[in-house]
Amino acid sequence: MDVRDVIVEVDLGVERVVRTLTALTDRDVRAPSLMPGWSRGHVVTHIARNADSLWNLLEWARTGVKTPQYPSMESRDADLAAGAARTPAELAEDVRASQARFTERARTLPEEAWSAPVQAMMGWTHPAWYTVLRRWHEVEAHHVDLAAGYGPADWPEAYVRWALTSTLADLAALPETSWAALAGHRIVATDSGETAGLGWVPGGPEASGSGRALLGWLSGRSSGAGVALRPDGPLPQPPPWPHPAAGF
Repeated sequence: MDVRDVIVEVDLGVERVVRTLTALTDRDVRAPSLMPGWSRGHVVTHIARNADSLWNLLEWARTGVKTPQYPSMESRDADLAAGAARTPAELAEDVRASQARFTERARTLPEEAWSAPVQAMMGWTHPAWYTVLRRWHEVEAHHVDLAAGYGPADWPEAYVRWALTSTLADLAALPETSWAALAGHRIVATDSGETAGLGWVPGGPEASGSGRALLGWLSGRSSGAGVALRPDGPLPQPPPWPHPAAGF
């Protein structure tokens, strides 16, 4: 997808997060999220601080001066703790303002800077344009993590199409030791025909479903509803997601 189109999609995704927040009370945002150990307030604060952290990578691309995504994991966690207890209105304003800063930097980034290499928090390197796609993952996946009525069924079709293709390619490119319980399986999207063979041989186990169902399962945002396993049995646990991007 054109990065400019993705920026629009991410802005729309943030507005959906804001709409979800308008229906929550102070008590609601202090309740547990789907992220272990995090309240809904932690998740929303993370969505906002993630925009700031990815802004850092765009600034790195713009200036050529190495700027880490986060100064440290300790500072990241401290920011989350400091912001988690705010009201829904305060959280919504933070999410909207941080996204506006990110969008402004992305829209004004010089064309030649988009190919500049930057580094994700976990150490893998990618071109600056992929920062916008990483942001798309964060907004859509963590909106589900709020456990406030938004789920994989609500993801925009454009996101599902891109994210499933990306997830299957990135998963297949992982070292075999990182496939965990998925080793030896083939994954098949019944609507698009996309596949990923993770050391699969003919006659081996196959997990299949719509792209949306597969993405919900592989991203850890569903228990696997709509995904069928052949031969019958419990679905294996996918490895942590998202994965380092393949091909960079």
